[in-house]
Amino acid sequence: MTRTSATDRARKAPKRPKRRGPFARWAADTGWRHLVAILVVVFALIPIVYVVSAAFNPTGTLSATSLLPSGFSVNNFERLFTEDNIPFARWFFNSLVIAVPAAFISIFVSSLAAYAFSRFRFKGRRPMLLFLLLIQMFPAFLSVVALYLIFGAIGDFYPVAGLNSKLGLMLVYMGGALGVSTWLMKGFFDTIPKELDEAAVIDGAGHAQIFFGMILPLSAPIIAISGILAFVGTMNDFILASLFLTDRPEMTLAVGLKTLTAANSPASYFGVFAAGTLITSVLTVTVFMSLQRYIVSGLTGGAVKG
Repeated sequence: MTRTSATDRARKAPKRPKRRGPFARWAADTGWRHLVAILVVVFALIPIVYVVSAAFNPTGTLSATSLLPSGFSVNNFERLFTEDNIPFARWFFNSLVIAVPAAFISIFVSSLAAYAFSRFRFKGRRPMLLFLLLIQMFPAFLSVVALYLIFGAIGDFYPVAGLNSKLGLMLVYMGGALGVSTWLMKGFFDTIPKELDEAAVIDGAGHAQIFFGMILPLSAPIIAISGILAFVGTMNDFILASLFLTDRPEMTLAVGLKTLTAANSPASYFGVFAAGTLITSVLTVTVFMSLQRYIVSGLTGGAVKG
């Protein structure tokens, strides 16, 4: 009787789990996360490594390009600046002439609109905000036909702002960036205490003095973020730039580099195309790295402001 009851208790007693070793615990807790992260990084780096390999490939052809370069040469970079049928320097200049003013003016106008939406209460404020959000749901290429007709008509009277002109394309970029930038800035302006505005008003400051003297200096992080989005988006745009700029010397980098693989043999100009993309990426990465501290402070500052 005693033996039977002891056996039953032993059977009913819960089994102790087997102790796992340190490596097994690490693999179950965080190891698989590291493995997933490594796979994602490798997957993201493969195209970059392939482009770098093609840019420094001595032959410069698509068929001879591999993931790991078989040789090293700067011949493709020299062809960008020496061949007469590749006005790369002119394309680079055109992109800067369009992207820098368009980004600056769009951010300035967006900051004015965001300040009005954040600090003032007026009729139609909420519908206008919803309208700005609504138009961002539609991709830009849906307006290509309308923009072509509008700027074609403008070019009949003012050729400098019509089709195949830098000013016309710049106006399109400035209008397209207002929606996103206005929403981003408005959200950041809302985190700035309104008591600062009231204190400035008591001291006799007007709206312009409050905006330029207080709001803008405190909003440097969100201005940097919006500026990066506007600048990089303008530099990388292809659809609208290919619609507006058709003359080869007036093209931007994205459109001009595309012609290397369209008008010429893609196999022989692939290395030159890859070299041009590397030089183009250096500018955007430099802008991002120079404003990185503002981005980090904007993300952390926006999380703690009330």
